[in-house]
Amino acid sequence: MSVDEFRKSTGGKQPEGLSGALLALWHDARGDWDAAHGSAQAGETADSAWVHAYLHRREGDLGNAAYWYRRAGRPVPACPTGSEWEQIAAELLGLGR
Repeated sequence: MSVDEFRKSTGGKQPEGLSGALLALWHDARGDWDAAHGSAQAGETADSAWVHAYLHRREGDLGNAAYWYRRAGRPVPACPTGSEWEQIAAELLGLGR
């Protein structure tokens, strides 16, 4: 699935088989921060920590975001959050690894 296809899927039924981190991005794209945060927080992987960091950065909680970026082993990005969403989605979909 491409990033565009993944984004377009947010207008309908949740795709099957999404990891917790991808599910969090899917909910975020639908505008459901609480569901996105819950999905990211439930995961214990570096990918979940990355999405968790992104979500807190997006909401403006930069201190909490920095903590989660460290947990994910990722630097705090300088790009806009929309660009980061696309980067995360591409990597988690196996398109950027």
